[in-house]
Amino acid sequence: MSLSKITQITGRAVAVPGDDIDTDRIIPARYMKCVTFDGLGEFMFYDVRFEENGKPRAHPLNDEKYKGATILISGNNFGCGSSREHAPQAIYRYGFRAVIAEGFAEIFFGNSTTLGMPCVTVSKADRQALQALVEKDPKTELGIDLEKKSIRAGGKTFPCEIRESALHGLTTGHWDPIAELLESGKEVDAVAARLPYMAG
Repeated sequence: MSLSKITQITGRAVAVPGDDIDTDRIIPARYMKCVTFDGLGEFMFYDVRFEENGKPRAHPLNDEKYKGATILISGNNFGCGSSREHAPQAIYRYGFRAVIAEGFAEIFFGNSTTLGMPCVTVSKADRQALQALVEKDPKTELGIDLEKKSIRAGGKTFPCEIRESALHGLTTGHWDPIAELLESGKEVDAVAARLPYMAG
């Protein structure tokens, strides 16, 4: 049984500018002391969004005009640093369903894909154009079409890229290997029964 096919993501966006935004900035390590990923969203980008006393800083994610945005726009090498899957989990739990950037760190990209949260790349010029559209009118709706590898926004269409393996997994509903494994209990048991070293 496959999961839902993810071919398009539509929603408003917010830009968090900058290159090399690492996973510790996305979710500070002290918030990783959790049994489940529930609740991680409120701590996303915490140290750049809040003062030590909890007072909000001036940050796009604290700006009411971007409230409800479901697409995150950022720079190059997004998600670099440690391999913590808490980073894409925090972004997903915050409410984002796709990330647009000039480039992604390998492990962050893979962890995001297994959440069903596509990460698509665009050129620097197109990233800047998308950011400008969103900042000019935060109500601008973006439409990411994975199969066409394009992003619609403000009456324009921008090309985007996504790795073929991720594209195939997302658009065919095979983007979470753990969920697929858990749904395939009978097949797993059948394979195990054929393996002599599993007979005990």
